[in-house]
Amino acid sequence: MGFLQLLPNVQDRIQSPIAIILGSPRTVAEIVKKLAVPDVVCYQLDLHQAARLRDELQAWGVSATVEALPDLWDLPTKFRTVLHPVIKQGERELKIDMIDQSFHILEEQGLLISLSDSRRELLCPKWHKKVFGQCSELPVTREGSIYWSKRTGEQERRRHELSFDVKMRDSAVRTFLSRPGVFSYGRFDEGARALVETAQLNPGDRILDLGCGIGTNGILAAFKAGEGSHVTFVDSNVRAIQLTEMNARANGLTDFRTIASPTLGGMEPGQFDIVLANPPYYAELSIARKFIEGARPLLKPGGRFWVVTKQTDQMLTILEESFEEIGLADRRGYAIFEATT
Repeated sequence: MGFLQLLPNVQDRIQSPIAIILGSPRTVAEIVKKLAVPDVVCYQLDLHQAARLRDELQAWGVSATVEALPDLWDLPTKFRTVLHPVIKQGERELKIDMIDQSFHILEEQGLLISLSDSRRELLCPKWHKKVFGQCSELPVTREGSIYWSKRTGEQERRRHELSFDVKMRDSAVRTFLSRPGVFSYGRFDEGARALVETAQLNPGDRILDLGCGIGTNGILAAFKAGEGSHVTFVDSNVRAIQLTEMNARANGLTDFRTIASPTLGGMEPGQFDIVLANPPYYAELSIARKFIEGARPLLKPGGRFWVVTKQTDQMLTILEESFEEIGLADRRGYAIFEATT
């Protein structure tokens, strides 16, 4: 309720058309209902979040356009107001990226308004001033803090991105580009490294990189497998899929495809020899369960599902629901499971 309680303090400054960037689906739907105006566009990076937001909007009986695009400036129109619900626990670099990109989707004299659930917000005023040259704010309330800036003039677009190198045994150094809002920004995750090092791959394998992020696992696995291998990359984050395509081509991978999807529905059963997964450590391993249940039908007879985790007992329980033959290895402090069809 914090964001809704903050909103009346700036509601007289809000003009249509309006963009709402990121935020939880329920929070965004509640803001749309509170605004009670047409011409609202809600921006998300993740197709799963976008689908949940559409459901929330329907449940609240309100309408808005929901867009899932790699960058905020990919939106096809400009806005008088951009609302940015800033969550205290959110990724710092993504917050900065969204403030920077907001400048470019505003009309001249349009406002970026950041609503923060933190009473000691430091990042927003600093980056409002850095990007827009000025920042206004209201006195801090119990619910949080509010900052706004006005677009004037033009600026060059700036990318917030980091590249990093990965060297695996007996392979060339490979370079990967990463951007905020995607798993393992600016580094190769140690769990992912342990997974690729452990997975057994053969020439000609058809590989599925499930929840691919920026594509590191699938790209490295393809080169490890060697001649004739093919990789399919799947992720619900549309920025991740864009980066995967860029990284695959930049590293010389040619036999691959990318799929931006919140589910594995519609994929042909029994087409993969290998599935690689490095799911996030969510409560009750809900994402891991979704990966396992979705991937099992996609494996060929004798196909192998490789997954890395630090929650060994819980992961084993879920795997046993779908697979009978399960092996376990320990590497770099991670548990690597191999489940065979």
